[in-house]
Amino acid sequence: MTPAPSALRVAIIGAGPAGIYAGNILNRLVVEAGHTVAIDLFDALPAPYGLIRYGVAPDHPRIKGIVKSLQEMLDADTIRFIGNVTYGTDLSLTDLREHYHAVIFATGAILDAPLVIPGIDLPGSFGAADFVSWYDGHPDVPLEWPLDATDVAVIGNGNVALDVARILAKHADDLLTTDIPASVYAGLAGSPVTDVHVFGRRGPSQVKFTPIELRELADIPDVDLVVYAEDFTPDSHSEQLVASNNQVKIMTRTLNGWLTKAPLGASRRLHLHFLHAPVEVYGDGRVEGIRFERTEHTGDGGVRATGQVVDYPVQAVYRAIGYRGSALIEVPFDAVRGVIPNDGGRVLDAAGDAIAGLYATGWIKRGPVGLIGHTKGDALETVTRLVADLPVLFAGGAGTANAILALLEERGVEFTTWAGWQALDAHELMLGSLDEVTPGRERVKVVSRAEQVSISRTEALLTL
Repeated sequence: MTPAPSALRVAIIGAGPAGIYAGNILNRLVVEAGHTVAIDLFDALPAPYGLIRYGVAPDHPRIKGIVKSLQEMLDADTIRFIGNVTYGTDLSLTDLREHYHAVIFATGAILDAPLVIPGIDLPGSFGAADFVSWYDGHPDVPLEWPLDATDVAVIGNGNVALDVARILAKHADDLLTTDIPASVYAGLAGSPVTDVHVFGRRGPSQVKFTPIELRELADIPDVDLVVYAEDFTPDSHSEQLVASNNQVKIMTRTLNGWLTKAPLGASRRLHLHFLHAPVEVYGDGRVEGIRFERTEHTGDGGVRATGQVVDYPVQAVYRAIGYRGSALIEVPFDAVRGVIPNDGGRVLDAAGDAIAGLYATGWIKRGPVGLIGHTKGDALETVTRLVADLPVLFAGGAGTANAILALLEERGVEFTTWAGWQALDAHELMLGSLDEVTPGRERVKVVSRAEQVSISRTEALLTL
């Protein structure tokens, strides 16, 4: 019997936390199994880190601190980063199968979950994911955003809804210490907004915020926080939640505390509404308002319609009700759940059988739920199954380390590298240090994809 070769070649599609964690764990487990492994981490963007770079609000540097840990993993030189490469266009599944023993998809969930109500597609109605990409300087989003509304509605009761509302309500000058690009600052500085309303279908005890996200709303300069007594109706299930869950207890105490605080006369207001189910976005040719039906508690954690309808005149609506994964060419996809069908990370075909050599991890595997910490456990589950499949994987062929790069060069793909990212990273840090408006600013993001690629590919930084 011919012994299995010692070197495993794996491609990971997606260089966010899910992909990086999978690569780091894969390296450890394969070595423990007595083999070596070559891991190539591909991303459609020129820079790594995925939603940590392009999905976290710029005024949340504590969350972006996870970048330090991810950077250490890539600095270890056990994972090769190859950016600005689009799966399905620059590389096909056939290409990957020819060059690797296994492929792990870690493409995440970057689309807005749909809200099916009349008028949701009127001009002035937006998905939160697109707005987040804009204020985070995503290279594939236009530089300008239509910020022309004085009154705005944000639908959703999760952290993304709070991020969107906070960025809309905050004065642009209070974001100058962050890494926002000049185009984002200019857009926010010109916003005429006075009132931002956040609406949730359930009650205050059922929100999906985290306590720290909620509490920081009270610290926004020149923004009054407004809550409404009629949204705080008591029910037995909410009381049980408060008694049994410390996080719920903290948030409920915070929200109830705001009921007793009078507005201070700030120039902007951020309103939190509960027990409101969206019914319709209305307007003649563009958003002019949004209609809700009031809900009430059912006593078991749910809510039901009351028949009471209320309208709010607004000129913009942002839906922040969750993310959704995107289908990938030649890869099975569950259109209902927005995920790649899988069994513990092994990709399944239409018959429910595992497809040898294909795996998934992160939100494209389990859906857009859980925090970054859950991503590690998720990656471990997937990689454990991959390692269990080593005898089958080694039975297939694989290319060489430089063959995939030669293929990309032959196709004219201007791929970027880890050394290239280090050059871009240093450039953005330099831009921050040279900012005369805000001395000591850490970073200013480069937005243009072409500029990112140019900086990343200069000075012979393609050594791999």
